[in-house]
Amino acid sequence: MMQKAWKRGFVAGLALLFYALLPFAALAQEETDWVTGFQRDSVHVVAWPGGRKVAVSFTLFVEEFGFGQGPVFRPDLSARNPDLVNEGFRQYAVNWGVPRVGRLFKDLDVPLSVALNAEFPRAHASVWNEFRTVQPNAPIIAHGMNNTSHLTPLGRGLAQQTAYIRETLDLIAGATGVRPTGWSSPSVYSNGDTMRAMAAAGVAYTIDQMDSDIISRLKTPDGPLVLLPYPVVTVDMGQNLARMKTPAEIETLWLDYVLELADEARANPAREATTVVIGIHPFVVGTPDGAAALRRVLLRLKKDEEVWLTDADAILKAAGLK
Repeated sequence: MMQKAWKRGFVAGLALLFYALLPFAALAQEETDWVTGFQRDSVHVVAWPGGRKVAVSFTLFVEEFGFGQGPVFRPDLSARNPDLVNEGFRQYAVNWGVPRVGRLFKDLDVPLSVALNAEFPRAHASVWNEFRTVQPNAPIIAHGMNNTSHLTPLGRGLAQQTAYIRETLDLIAGATGVRPTGWSSPSVYSNGDTMRAMAAAGVAYTIDQMDSDIISRLKTPDGPLVLLPYPVVTVDMGQNLARMKTPAEIETLWLDYVLELADEARANPAREATTVVIGIHPFVVGTPDGAAALRRVLLRLKKDEEVWLTDADAILKAAGLK
Protein backbone atom coordinates (compact mmCIF):
# COMPACT_ATOMS: atom_id res chain seq x y z
CA MET A 1 0.00 0.00 0.00
CA MET A 2 2.82 2.40 0.94
CA GLN A 3 4.71 1.56 -2.25
CA LYS A 4 1.58 2.22 -4.30
CA ALA A 5 1.05 5.58 -2.57
CA TRP A 6 4.71 6.50 -3.15
CA LYS A 7 4.47 5.72 -6.87
CA ARG A 8 1.27 7.72 -7.12
CA GLY A 9 2.88 10.73 -5.43
CA PHE A 10 5.99 10.43 -7.59
CA VAL A 11 3.98 10.42 -10.82
CA ALA A 12 1.86 13.35 -9.65
CA GLY A 13 5.01 15.23 -8.71
CA LEU A 14 6.55 14.70 -12.14
CA ALA A 15 3.37 15.95 -13.78
CA LEU A 16 3.33 19.05 -11.59
CA LEU A 17 6.97 19.72 -12.42
CA PHE A 18 6.31 19.28 -16.12
CA TYR A 19 3.46 21.78 -16.12
CA ALA A 20 5.34 24.24 -13.92
CA LEU A 21 8.15 24.37 -16.49
CA LEU A 22 5.79 25.18 -19.35
CA PRO A 23 5.12 28.84 -20.19
CA PHE A 24 1.61 29.96 -19.28
CA ALA A 25 0.71 30.55 -22.94
CA ALA A 26 1.26 26.86 -23.63
CA LEU A 27 -1.36 25.97 -21.03
CA ALA A 28 -4.01 28.26 -22.46
CA GLN A 29 -5.99 26.81 -25.33
CA GLU A 30 -7.82 29.68 -27.00
CA GLU A 31 -10.96 29.02 -28.96
CA THR A 32 -14.16 30.79 -29.96
CA ASP A 33 -17.26 29.87 -28.01
CA TRP A 34 -19.90 28.61 -30.41
CA VAL A 35 -22.82 30.17 -28.50
CA THR A 36 -21.52 33.65 -27.80
CA GLY A 37 -18.69 34.16 -30.28
CA PHE A 38 -16.50 35.32 -27.37
CA GLN A 39 -12.99 34.04 -26.69
CA ARG A 40 -13.01 30.95 -24.51
CA ASP A 41 -9.85 29.57 -22.90
CA SER A 42 -9.50 26.05 -21.54
CA VAL A 43 -8.36 25.92 -17.92
CA HIS A 44 -5.85 23.12 -17.53
CA VAL A 45 -5.52 21.50 -14.10
CA VAL A 46 -2.72 19.01 -13.47
CA ALA A 47 -4.38 17.24 -10.54
CA TRP A 48 -7.03 17.79 -7.90
CA PRO A 49 -6.30 17.67 -4.13
CA GLY A 50 -4.59 14.44 -3.11
CA GLY A 51 -3.34 13.90 -6.65
CA ARG A 52 -6.79 12.80 -7.84
CA LYS A 53 -7.70 13.24 -11.48
CA VAL A 54 -11.51 13.37 -11.72
CA ALA A 55 -13.53 16.00 -9.84
CA VAL A 56 -17.19 15.05 -9.45
CA SER A 57 -19.80 17.45 -8.07
CA PHE A 58 -23.34 16.15 -7.64
CA THR A 59 -25.74 19.08 -7.84
CA LEU A 60 -29.29 18.74 -6.50
CA PHE A 61 -31.88 20.81 -8.35
CA VAL A 62 -34.33 22.28 -5.85
CA GLU A 63 -37.04 23.78 -8.02
CA GLU A 64 -40.39 25.53 -7.84
CA PHE A 65 -42.98 24.75 -10.53
CA GLY A 66 -46.41 25.68 -9.27
CA PHE A 67 -49.65 23.70 -9.25
CA GLY A 68 -50.46 22.20 -12.64
CA GLN A 69 -46.96 22.86 -13.94
CA GLY A 70 -43.67 21.04 -14.07
CA PRO A 71 -42.33 17.58 -14.97
CA VAL A 72 -44.88 15.08 -16.26
CA PHE A 73 -44.44 11.43 -15.38
CA ARG A 74 -47.49 10.23 -17.36
CA PRO A 75 -48.23 12.48 -20.36
CA ASP A 76 -51.35 10.46 -21.15
CA LEU A 77 -52.88 11.57 -17.84
CA SER A 78 -52.00 15.29 -17.93
CA ALA A 79 -55.42 16.29 -19.29
CA ARG A 80 -57.22 14.89 -16.24
CA ASN A 81 -58.70 17.26 -13.69
CA PRO A 82 -57.55 16.68 -11.05
CA ASP A 83 -54.32 15.21 -12.35
CA LEU A 84 -53.58 13.08 -9.31
CA VAL A 85 -50.71 11.11 -10.80
CA ASN A 86 -48.57 13.96 -12.11
CA GLU A 87 -49.33 16.31 -9.21
CA GLY A 88 -48.44 13.51 -6.80
CA PHE A 89 -45.22 12.87 -8.73
CA ARG A 90 -44.20 16.50 -8.35
CA GLN A 91 -45.33 16.95 -4.77
CA TYR A 92 -43.63 13.79 -3.53
CA ALA A 93 -40.35 15.05 -4.95
CA VAL A 94 -40.68 18.32 -3.04
CA ASN A 95 -41.91 17.02 0.30
CA TRP A 96 -39.96 13.78 0.52
CA GLY A 97 -37.30 13.78 -2.18
CA VAL A 98 -35.46 16.98 -1.32
CA PRO A 99 -34.97 16.13 2.39
CA ARG A 100 -34.08 12.51 1.60
CA VAL A 101 -31.27 13.50 -0.76
CA GLY A 102 -29.94 15.99 1.78
CA ARG A 103 -29.82 13.27 4.46
CA LEU A 104 -28.16 10.79 2.11
CA PHE A 105 -25.22 13.05 1.33
CA LYS A 106 -24.84 13.92 5.00
CA ASP A 107 -24.90 10.26 6.05
CA LEU A 108 -22.18 9.39 3.53
CA ASP A 109 -20.17 12.55 4.27
CA VAL A 110 -20.13 13.53 0.59
CA PRO A 111 -20.22 17.21 -0.45
CA LEU A 112 -23.32 18.40 -2.30
CA SER A 113 -24.06 21.49 -4.39
CA VAL A 114 -27.58 22.95 -4.72
CA ALA A 115 -29.11 24.58 -7.81
CA LEU A 116 -31.92 26.63 -6.26
CA ASN A 117 -34.94 28.39 -7.76
CA ALA A 118 -35.24 31.69 -5.90
CA GLU A 119 -38.95 31.18 -5.22
CA PHE A 120 -38.53 27.77 -3.57
CA PRO A 121 -37.48 28.74 0.00
CA ARG A 122 -40.60 30.84 0.53
CA ALA A 123 -42.97 28.56 -1.36
CA HIS A 124 -41.79 25.52 0.61
CA ALA A 125 -40.28 27.02 3.75
CA SER A 126 -40.52 23.92 5.95
CA VAL A 127 -38.93 21.69 3.29
CA TRP A 128 -36.12 24.16 2.66
CA ASN A 129 -35.44 24.56 6.39
CA GLU A 130 -35.34 20.78 6.86
CA PHE A 131 -32.94 20.42 3.96
CA ARG A 132 -30.72 23.28 5.06
CA THR A 133 -30.51 21.86 8.58
CA VAL A 134 -28.69 18.78 7.25
CA GLN A 135 -26.88 20.64 4.45
CA PRO A 136 -25.99 24.03 5.98
CA ASN A 137 -22.82 24.53 3.95
CA ALA A 138 -23.81 23.20 0.54
CA PRO A 139 -22.91 25.89 -2.04
CA ILE A 140 -25.99 27.46 -3.63
CA ILE A 141 -26.03 27.88 -7.40
CA ALA A 142 -28.74 30.32 -8.49
CA HIS A 143 -31.23 28.62 -10.84
CA GLY A 144 -33.48 31.49 -11.84
CA MET A 145 -36.78 32.48 -10.24
CA ASN A 146 -38.73 29.30 -10.97
CA ASN A 147 -38.76 26.57 -13.60
CA THR A 148 -42.02 27.25 -15.44
CA SER A 149 -43.54 30.73 -15.40
CA HIS A 150 -40.65 33.03 -14.48
CA LEU A 151 -37.77 31.97 -16.70
CA THR A 152 -34.80 33.90 -18.06
CA PRO A 153 -36.13 36.65 -20.38
CA LEU A 154 -34.38 35.42 -23.51
CA GLY A 155 -34.66 37.66 -26.56
CA ARG A 156 -35.44 40.78 -24.52
CA GLY A 157 -31.95 42.21 -24.47
CA LEU A 158 -28.93 42.24 -22.22
CA ALA A 159 -30.34 44.74 -19.69
CA GLN A 160 -33.43 42.66 -18.91
CA GLN A 161 -31.43 39.47 -18.50
CA THR A 162 -28.97 41.23 -16.20
CA ALA A 163 -31.84 42.59 -14.11
CA TYR A 164 -33.42 39.11 -13.93
CA ILE A 165 -30.19 37.52 -12.71
CA ARG A 166 -29.65 40.25 -10.12
CA GLU A 167 -33.23 39.85 -8.91
CA THR A 168 -32.68 36.11 -8.56
CA LEU A 169 -29.46 36.59 -6.60
CA ASP A 170 -31.09 39.19 -4.35
CA LEU A 171 -34.09 36.98 -3.59
CA ILE A 172 -31.93 33.97 -2.76
CA ALA A 173 -29.67 36.09 -0.57
CA GLY A 174 -32.68 37.46 1.30
CA ALA A 175 -34.22 34.03 1.83
CA THR A 176 -31.08 32.06 2.66
CA GLY A 177 -28.46 34.54 3.84
CA VAL A 178 -26.16 33.40 1.02
CA ARG A 179 -25.56 35.33 -2.21
CA PRO A 180 -24.68 32.76 -4.89
CA THR A 181 -21.65 33.15 -7.10
CA GLY A 182 -22.74 30.37 -9.47
CA TRP A 183 -25.56 30.23 -12.03
CA SER A 184 -27.61 27.56 -13.77
CA SER A 185 -30.15 28.77 -16.32
CA PRO A 186 -33.69 27.39 -15.80
CA SER A 187 -34.27 24.45 -18.14
CA VAL A 188 -30.61 24.87 -19.20
CA TYR A 189 -31.75 27.52 -21.65
CA SER A 190 -29.50 30.53 -22.18
CA ASN A 191 -27.99 32.54 -25.01
CA GLY A 192 -25.09 34.89 -25.61
CA ASP A 193 -26.77 37.71 -23.72
CA THR A 194 -27.26 35.41 -20.72
CA MET A 195 -23.52 34.78 -20.49
CA ARG A 196 -22.79 38.51 -20.58
CA ALA A 197 -25.58 39.19 -18.09
CA MET A 198 -24.11 36.66 -15.65
CA ALA A 199 -20.77 38.44 -15.68
CA ALA A 200 -22.41 41.86 -15.44
CA ALA A 201 -24.45 40.72 -12.43
CA GLY A 202 -21.37 39.47 -10.60
CA VAL A 203 -21.74 35.73 -11.26
CA ALA A 204 -18.37 33.98 -11.21
CA TYR A 205 -19.25 30.64 -12.78
CA THR A 206 -22.01 28.74 -14.54
CA ILE A 207 -22.88 25.09 -15.13
CA ASP A 208 -24.55 25.82 -18.47
CA GLN A 209 -21.50 24.36 -20.31
CA MET A 210 -22.44 20.95 -21.72
CA ASP A 211 -19.65 20.25 -24.22
CA SER A 212 -16.41 19.49 -22.38
CA ASP A 213 -14.56 17.39 -19.79
CA ILE A 214 -12.52 20.35 -18.54
CA ILE A 215 -13.17 23.83 -17.17
CA SER A 216 -13.16 26.85 -19.46
CA ARG A 217 -13.08 30.60 -18.96
CA LEU A 218 -15.30 32.74 -21.18
CA LYS A 219 -14.07 36.28 -21.83
CA THR A 220 -17.22 38.39 -22.07
CA PRO A 221 -17.24 42.18 -22.59
CA ASP A 222 -18.56 42.43 -19.02
CA GLY A 223 -15.86 40.29 -17.42
CA PRO A 224 -14.72 36.66 -17.24
CA LEU A 225 -17.11 33.78 -16.60
CA VAL A 226 -15.94 30.31 -15.57
CA LEU A 227 -17.70 27.39 -17.28
CA LEU A 228 -17.95 24.15 -15.29
CA PRO A 229 -18.70 21.03 -17.38
CA TYR A 230 -22.30 19.80 -17.04
CA PRO A 231 -22.69 16.91 -19.52
CA VAL A 232 -26.10 16.33 -21.08
CA VAL A 233 -26.13 12.56 -20.71
CA THR A 234 -25.43 12.47 -16.96
CA VAL A 235 -28.54 14.48 -15.99
CA ASP A 236 -30.90 12.02 -14.28
CA MET A 237 -34.12 13.86 -15.20
CA GLY A 238 -33.60 13.57 -18.94
CA GLN A 239 -32.60 9.93 -18.66
CA ASN A 240 -35.63 9.14 -16.50
CA LEU A 241 -38.42 11.05 -18.24
CA ALA A 242 -37.24 11.26 -21.85
CA ARG A 243 -35.47 7.90 -22.10
CA MET A 244 -37.49 6.00 -19.49
CA LYS A 245 -34.39 4.86 -17.60
CA THR A 246 -34.82 3.52 -14.07
CA PRO A 247 -32.57 4.73 -11.23
CA ALA A 248 -30.69 1.42 -11.39
CA GLU A 249 -29.96 2.01 -15.09
CA ILE A 250 -28.85 5.58 -14.37
CA GLU A 251 -26.61 4.18 -11.63
CA THR A 252 -24.77 2.12 -14.24
CA LEU A 253 -24.50 5.13 -16.55
CA TRP A 254 -22.99 7.33 -13.82
CA LEU A 255 -20.46 4.70 -12.79
CA ASP A 256 -19.45 4.02 -16.38
CA TYR A 257 -19.07 7.74 -17.08
CA VAL A 258 -16.95 8.62 -14.05
CA LEU A 259 -14.91 5.42 -13.81
CA GLU A 260 -13.99 5.60 -17.50
CA LEU A 261 -12.52 9.06 -16.85
CA ALA A 262 -10.66 7.56 -13.90
CA ASP A 263 -9.38 4.66 -16.02
CA GLU A 264 -8.19 7.09 -18.69
CA ALA A 265 -6.22 8.93 -16.00
CA ARG A 266 -4.71 5.69 -14.75
CA ALA A 267 -3.68 4.76 -18.27
CA ASN A 268 -2.04 8.17 -18.78
CA PRO A 269 -0.88 9.66 -15.43
CA ALA A 270 0.38 12.82 -17.18
CA ARG A 271 -3.13 13.51 -18.50
CA GLU A 272 -4.74 16.68 -17.17
CA ALA A 273 -7.48 16.49 -14.55
CA THR A 274 -11.11 16.39 -15.63
CA THR A 275 -14.36 17.69 -14.13
CA VAL A 276 -17.99 16.62 -14.25
CA VAL A 277 -20.98 18.26 -12.59
CA ILE A 278 -23.82 15.73 -12.39
CA GLY A 279 -27.34 17.10 -12.14
CA ILE A 280 -29.68 15.17 -9.84
CA HIS A 281 -33.37 15.78 -9.18
CA PRO A 282 -35.61 14.76 -6.27
CA PHE A 283 -38.12 13.26 -8.72
CA VAL A 284 -35.50 10.61 -9.58
CA VAL A 285 -33.01 10.16 -6.73
CA GLY A 286 -35.39 11.41 -4.05
CA THR A 287 -37.50 8.27 -4.19
CA PRO A 288 -36.47 5.27 -2.05
CA ASP A 289 -35.24 3.28 -5.08
CA GLY A 290 -33.52 6.35 -6.48
CA ALA A 291 -31.76 7.04 -3.19
CA ALA A 292 -30.65 3.41 -2.98
CA ALA A 293 -29.11 3.65 -6.46
CA LEU A 294 -27.42 6.95 -5.65
CA ARG A 295 -26.07 5.53 -2.39
CA ARG A 296 -24.41 2.67 -4.28
CA VAL A 297 -22.88 5.14 -6.74
CA LEU A 298 -21.42 7.33 -4.01
CA LEU A 299 -20.04 4.38 -2.04
CA ARG A 300 -18.35 3.02 -5.16
CA LEU A 301 -16.88 6.37 -6.20
CA LYS A 302 -15.54 6.99 -2.70
CA LYS A 303 -13.35 3.90 -3.14
CA ASP A 304 -11.67 5.06 -6.34
CA GLU A 305 -8.34 6.76 -5.74
CA GLU A 306 -8.66 8.89 -8.87
CA VAL A 307 -12.09 10.36 -8.00
CA TRP A 308 -12.58 13.48 -5.90
CA LEU A 309 -16.18 13.86 -4.69
CA THR A 310 -16.59 17.55 -3.99
CA ASP A 311 -18.76 20.62 -4.58
CA ALA A 312 -18.72 23.33 -7.21
CA ASP A 313 -17.12 26.01 -5.04
CA ALA A 314 -14.30 23.67 -3.99
CA ILE A 315 -13.56 22.88 -7.64
CA LEU A 316 -13.10 26.57 -8.43
CA LYS A 317 -10.89 27.05 -5.40
CA ALA A 318 -8.71 24.05 -6.24
CA ALA A 319 -8.37 25.27 -9.83
CA GLY A 320 -7.17 28.67 -8.59
CA LEU A 321 -10.27 30.41 -9.90
CA LYS A 322 -11.68 31.59 -6.57
